[in-house]
Amino acid sequence: MPSPPWKIETGVETVISSWLASGYVRPCFTADRELPPADARTAPMPDALSPALRGALERRGIDRLYDHQARAFAAARAKPTGPSAAAEPARAGRHVVVATPTASGKSLCFHLPVLDALAEGAASGQGGSAIYLYPTKALARDQEAGLHALIREAGLTIPAIVYDGDTPGDARRAARERSPIVMTNPDMLHAGILPHHAHWARTFQRLRYVVLDELHTYRGVFGSHVAHVLARLRRVAAFHGSSPTFLCATATIGNPRAHAARLLGIAEDELELIDESGAPRGPRRFFLYNPPVVNAELGVRASTLKSAVRLAGDLARARVPTLVFGQSRNSVEIMLKYLREGVGKEIGAEDAIMAYRGGYLPETRRRVERGLREGEILCVVATNALELGIDIGELDAVICAGYPGSVAETWQRFGRAGRRGKTSIAVLCATSAALDQYLARNPGYLLERGAESARIDPQNTEILVQHLKCAAFELPFLKGEPYAAMAPDDTVAALRFLQDNGVVHESNDRFHWATDAYPANHVSLRSVGWDNFVIIDKALGKTLAELDWRAAPTMLHEQAIYQHDGEQYQVERLDYENHKAFVTKVVPDYFTTALTHRKVSILDESAAAPLGRATAAFGEVSIVEKVVGYKKIKFYTHENTGYGDVRLPDIQMHTTSFWLTVPEPLCEELGLGRATAIDGLRGIARALETVATLSLMCDPRDIGQTLEDGSEAREVPAGGEAAGVFDPTLFLFDNVPGGVGLSERIYEQRDELLARTRQLIAGCGCDEAGCPLCVGATETIDAKRKRASLGLLAILLHQA
Repeated sequence: MPSPPWKIETGVETVISSWLASGYVRPCFTADRELPPADARTAPMPDALSPALRGALERRGIDRLYDHQARAFAAARAKPTGPSAAAEPARAGRHVVVATPTASGKSLCFHLPVLDALAEGAASGQGGSAIYLYPTKALARDQEAGLHALIREAGLTIPAIVYDGDTPGDARRAARERSPIVMTNPDMLHAGILPHHAHWARTFQRLRYVVLDELHTYRGVFGSHVAHVLARLRRVAAFHGSSPTFLCATATIGNPRAHAARLLGIAEDELELIDESGAPRGPRRFFLYNPPVVNAELGVRASTLKSAVRLAGDLARARVPTLVFGQSRNSVEIMLKYLREGVGKEIGAEDAIMAYRGGYLPETRRRVERGLREGEILCVVATNALELGIDIGELDAVICAGYPGSVAETWQRFGRAGRRGKTSIAVLCATSAALDQYLARNPGYLLERGAESARIDPQNTEILVQHLKCAAFELPFLKGEPYAAMAPDDTVAALRFLQDNGVVHESNDRFHWATDAYPANHVSLRSVGWDNFVIIDKALGKTLAELDWRAAPTMLHEQAIYQHDGEQYQVERLDYENHKAFVTKVVPDYFTTALTHRKVSILDESAAAPLGRATAAFGEVSIVEKVVGYKKIKFYTHENTGYGDVRLPDIQMHTTSFWLTVPEPLCEELGLGRATAIDGLRGIARALETVATLSLMCDPRDIGQTLEDGSEAREVPAGGEAAGVFDPTLFLFDNVPGGVGLSERIYEQRDELLARTRQLIAGCGCDEAGCPLCVGATETIDAKRKRASLGLLAILLHQA
């Protein structure tokens, strides 16, 4: 089969030289840093590794392991010692967490010990089983192929099967009855396996290993839920007589051992941390590109999307395999169209430029993944769907069109390139957003700052009670039996609370489940509900794609231009009730973008207290997001060519919130003007959100933040004062339907959190405008956000 027309020797160095010689590109580089390569550090094949696996690796050209792989194997297969050895005779080895960069061979860190142990068990007649947990179905399916290949090359007969919502009935029976390796996700374990553990007795009786890949994704509310799913897994396994070893793998985060220990509910010293990679790393050239100013008076810069396309086009013309990350589905499709119509036609291979994002049908995504692995695709434009460890082969360049939002995520994306030991390119193309512009001025924030820590809070009362019910359904509780990290007395008290609510029944020395309800069905780990919208091509009468319900109002409203695989479709009709959108292929010269509005309505004030001369409160709120219209944006020029109305139901979320209301006279006392004072309150909201996230050990996405500046009417609780122009109010709300107790804890700790907020802002070394590390970046040159924030806090904390 002939090679694709674009496949010739790559030209990374050629592209770098052309950029540095360009009078247009080079002036836009605010950072140009060469990151040094690293040589491989290897270790001999472990003596304990079975000859079959040793032979499989040798056939792949691997005669030595990277030293982190060898350390992981030795720890995972080590016999337990110390006080826990007698108590846990079924333990296969030490718990391990491997925290090394992308593409460092983490898969072998858990595949080798698992397959070695199962092969040994099969030979001795003792048997054994393992459960692999992946955060997404797509990742489990991708990893299944790699595991099967290793098993096949080793000549072993160890079945491995994916068990998720897409698994057919006969395969599900095979997974329960015959497969020693089950690959699944936390959602399926929570709702499909643990409640039916009696059907999985064969797996749990012989369970030796549990593998948790992409550990860094288990953070915030989702991670707190998963911690309880794992506590229930350990409880069920103990009931069946096993005590599995946990093998964890994570991208670089600030606290891998602490995060893994909290997630597993064990002490940190029970975990073997392996955080020094022995994998080689080729040299990497990092560039931070700030698009040129096109309107100096307004400070407007050239389009980030077109700038990213320009740089990606240079790489594609030089036949450099490239991955371009966009911030949204729409931006991905726009960049795909520009690249195909420009570079694709030039090199005669438009189908060598593809997109990858949520909404594409599974077979489309698998085709792109396969094309990348096999070298048939030159450039892929993707959302963060390709951040996780899906095998996509070898790339030489990554471009991020906009800052992903964290240092860890940025380097996770950049780690996708440079897998062959050759020079690779990493480019961050800044947007006009304040945070991106701060990074453009201070690239050291990205280059020298360590990765953020992952946070969870399994002790969150709302989450704990939900999973305690699930655990009681799965197995009766003995009096004196602790649950998760709770003390025995606290567990009994919680179970008696459930008894008072009629869901468990105490009999003799046990608490039994007492209702017909199936609790796991009512506990969503990700707090995402509703079905996807199906997008149907009217001309062909076939499904084109799917879209989650939250994104549907902004992308599938009638007259919207829905972009798919570089082509445009107009939405003719949206059947909102039945979750179907009917589209027709068109060739417009514009795309559409939705105009949205968020409104907060206080439903019930549960508690309120003075805070200096302001008022702090906690209660139930309604967050209403409404698509109020759309605008048409012309391709290539990005001119606004018109507007349209949208009439769709509001997207409403009932949740809980903390709010802080600052009287209008207090703002005026600062002497900085009302607008600056309100901007200062916005800075307090930003810093308070940071402090609360750390204190509550949650993910930043679990807390929503908004500011009502008092310029329009606001709804108030029944019996309250009439709505009208009101005092400025900041809201920090649980970004989860129904709330999970975060905002209530912010209210309870308000004095301490605000004092820490002031320390954070005052201790930052920036000027009076502030920066992303404290009050958030501002876009105006004469900003005084930090000064205004500190002035307001001094009054609130009685320090003025």
